[in-house]
Amino acid sequence: MSAIQALHPEQILAPDADWWRGAVIYQIYPRSYQDSNGDGIGDLNGITQRLSHIQSLGVDAIWISPFFTSPMKDFGYDVSDYCDVDPMFGSLSDFDVLIETAHTLGLKVMIDLVLSHTSDAHPWFAQSRASRDNDRANWYVWADPNDDGTPPNNWLSIFGGSAWQWDARREQYYLHNFLVSQPDLNFHEPAVQDALLDVVRFWLDRGVDGFRLDTINFYVHDKQLRSNPALPKDQRDDTIAPSVNPYNHQLHLYSKNQPENLEFLRRFRAVLDEYPAATAVGEVGDAQFGLEIMGQYTAGDDMVHMCYTFEFLSKERPTAARFVDVLAQIDKAAPDGWACLAFSNHDVVRHTTRWDLPPAAARALTTLMMCLRGSLCLYQGEELGLHEADVPFEALQDPYGIEFWPEFKGRDGCRTPMVWEASNQNGGFTKGQPWLPVSHEHLSQNVAAQEEDPGSLLHHYRRAIGFRHAHKALSKGTHADVTAQGDVLHFTRTQGDETVFVAINLSGEPAVIDAPAGNWVQIGQELGSTGPAPDGKLHLGPWQPALALRVAR
Repeated sequence: MSAIQALHPEQILAPDADWWRGAVIYQIYPRSYQDSNGDGIGDLNGITQRLSHIQSLGVDAIWISPFFTSPMKDFGYDVSDYCDVDPMFGSLSDFDVLIETAHTLGLKVMIDLVLSHTSDAHPWFAQSRASRDNDRANWYVWADPNDDGTPPNNWLSIFGGSAWQWDARREQYYLHNFLVSQPDLNFHEPAVQDALLDVVRFWLDRGVDGFRLDTINFYVHDKQLRSNPALPKDQRDDTIAPSVNPYNHQLHLYSKNQPENLEFLRRFRAVLDEYPAATAVGEVGDAQFGLEIMGQYTAGDDMVHMCYTFEFLSKERPTAARFVDVLAQIDKAAPDGWACLAFSNHDVVRHTTRWDLPPAAARALTTLMMCLRGSLCLYQGEELGLHEADVPFEALQDPYGIEFWPEFKGRDGCRTPMVWEASNQNGGFTKGQPWLPVSHEHLSQNVAAQEEDPGSLLHHYRRAIGFRHAHKALSKGTHADVTAQGDVLHFTRTQGDETVFVAINLSGEPAVIDAPAGNWVQIGQELGSTGPAPDGKLHLGPWQPALALRVAR
């Protein structure tokens, strides 16, 4: 592991408002990263202890999934206090230490904000449900039943069943796009927006550098509560919800994706702009309009800096042709926007399993990712090549998986604890009983073992991230000539006087393409890059890249 190099104060304090563009962001699921007190649950002090590992990767920032006060029905995505730390994760003072340590190591800190809904244990909801005429009566989405007592429309919850729950106190239904215990906030109420923007300021004042915005396109609902139309079976897409979920049977025109959301995002961006170099990345969850929404939400200096969709988080294995198609769609849908790309996160099957990748393919896709236009998110354990863990039903924690088992096993398989060493059955994650079982298959891929192996995937990630940062064209440049030639994807990236040519064979068979014309210098040998042969061709082995540099004179 490379030595920790603390930055001078003037380096830390000098704000770079554009740092996010092309940044590599490392996602931490705090329950599963490092337990510091032996209770079997990861915590903020555990993250602080492991920041040296993250810094050694060369990433620009960390994104920490929710650690706010919560009943943990959805493991932190059900917030009961936006401005405090749940005791299982530590305290606000622990978070302050984490921020200070990360900044000393040159790492930005982004936190996960869940603004679309709260927990039903939040004091706001307790007051709202108490009566129809109190100060917060309109802070959540309440509606009268139909004459026959049924819900006001046909909207469905992503977690199964109706998106409406009857409340006997008010004799009305309330909206929940997720669990029944996660009532949706009413963004048509100005006081709700004001309260949430105060939350944003609270964390920015505490030193965070930005936010990941959970379910950014769910904030606003149709004020008329119109029912969603049915979606024909041949148009259904399981990228957002599993195929066994009836949520896929609707075109969600009215339950989310409303134009009024743009007005709130402008207000949100204005708050960010009060703080030098603060940024945000939004999660766009939509199977039909995801890229178009990303384009809307990131277009211009008054919107969110970047968004990600689920194109590369889907089951479809990314062939050369697939990359060409998706990148072209992004260019068309978001010509003035900025994408954030990810292959894995806390909500989907790990990509090594989802795409059934042999080790060489995992390396090739890592190299490719670091050459793509956009900002990038890595998910903890991805740098180790971890596969999806097999969590038995009796150990399952995720309510989503419990609801749809066994056809959909939920999200616990990608959330099992990080493996740091092979000294015990818990992989160095905890001295206690882990909240999810540590995968025995993961133990041999632990951090300590890969540190000792120069040829490990962990070191490949370091080299690939370093390669990206070494070439300004790869982090902030444009791309052009994105082409699939058989199984070979190739394109150029340009920034200023620097152009990088990238070609990667995305198959297990050798391939031959023409070398680029002009004066190029081979680069990326540390990533296995090949150069042109005497015949003027690039002879690419299975999963091999060819990388070259041209500098205008």
